[in-house]
Amino acid sequence: MRELIVKVVGNEEIAPGIYEIEFRLPEDINFRCGQFVNLSVGDGGHLLRRPFAILFYDRATHTAGVCYQVKGAGTKLLSEKKDGDELTCVIPLGNGFVLREEEKRVALIGGGVGVFPLLSVLGQYHDSDKHFRCYMGFRNASYVNTFGQFDHRSDALFVATDDGSFGRKGTAVSEFFADFEQAKPDVIFACGPIPMLRALKSGLAERNIHTPCYVSLEERMGCGIGACLVCVCHKANGQANVRVCKDGPVFEIGEVEI
Repeated sequence: MRELIVKVVGNEEIAPGIYEIEFRLPEDINFRCGQFVNLSVGDGGHLLRRPFAILFYDRATHTAGVCYQVKGAGTKLLSEKKDGDELTCVIPLGNGFVLREEEKRVALIGGGVGVFPLLSVLGQYHDSDKHFRCYMGFRNASYVNTFGQFDHRSDALFVATDDGSFGRKGTAVSEFFADFEQAKPDVIFACGPIPMLRALKSGLAERNIHTPCYVSLEERMGCGIGACLVCVCHKANGQANVRVCKDGPVFEIGEVEI
């Protein structure tokens, strides 16, 4: 983990209100897929950095990228940053996704902005012997993004929209279960809104599927290092609470309450 000053090298809107920003770091970092960065918005009036999943990290150029959705004044300021602007960040944070050697067939399930952490999995393991089947869900056709990157790097890609305007009508979870017998994954990675993760968890239980499943939780975070306790969530079975930023954001799906 490093606190660094980074320089913006690109910032563009890729869907309504959703941007991809790239920035160059002054030094190399050790990055694992699924980790995140706490990034400033470049304004002294907004002191808290914002947590974003890291899309990619290019070790050759020390360049990283994240996607974010404009939701308030802070992210609106971030969307206005230009090439050459400087921001501060703490990077990398969180535990990320880990693929074991024996896990060859991988299912990636992402809903909305939850697709972004999963793209880093494809990036890290692109030259491995892993086989990926990806399931993406969006509100409608206008919100579909990163499609080409997923399509290029996965063995099979399934896209659903709430209104059927792109792909099939449905959700990433419904697409996954429709394809499950064909996929037969060794492990499942997922990220998306809580209703999506609940549907995945209940669907696995209803079908008596015991495939290992890990989810990346999306929570409000203050400090990003576990000190402020803003992102605490409950563990299953009444056990002690966990901090999403420090103990996660990736958890086994049965480990936490969803």
